[in-house]
Amino acid sequence: MAFLIKQIKTQFLELTPLFILFYISLTGNSVIDFKFLSINVHYILIYYWVLRRPQLLGYGFIFISGIISDVVFGLPIGVTSLNLLVVGAVAAYVRVVTVRISLINDWISFVPALLAANFVYFLSLYFSNYSVDYLYLFTNSVFTFVCYPILWGIFTTLTNFMKE
Repeated sequence: MAFLIKQIKTQFLELTPLFILFYISLTGNSVIDFKFLSINVHYILIYYWVLRRPQLLGYGFIFISGIISDVVFGLPIGVTSLNLLVVGAVAAYVRVVTVRISLINDWISFVPALLAANFVYFLSLYFSNYSVDYLYLFTNSVFTFVCYPILWGIFTTLTNFMKE
């Protein structure tokens, strides 16, 4: 009986990143806006989990999450999906070439993921004749980069709970 309860707890904890991903997409809370700063939690969530435990967050789920976010935000279908898949692709590449796991390595390698995703986002919206707020995009990227260690710590704690 105790083994069954532990197995159920483990399965629930392993589904937590997926629940968070779809919760963020369905509620439209992928970007946390404060008065002067905004944090894109979607990017951090996907980057961390594809980098550390890719079996928990598949690319199909990432794509569907992006489609849902596009519908919620009213963007052209596929823009957010493409951005999230770019972040996932950079994380997969970093996972292959990384020798040691550390916050500094992850944090520094998060910069190319942000740059590539924002470049794809800009191109997608530019060719779709949507206006792009460059200052908002820049500040969102900066504060997302700055807040990465906080969420890295939270997700690492969750990963440690999964291992127990």
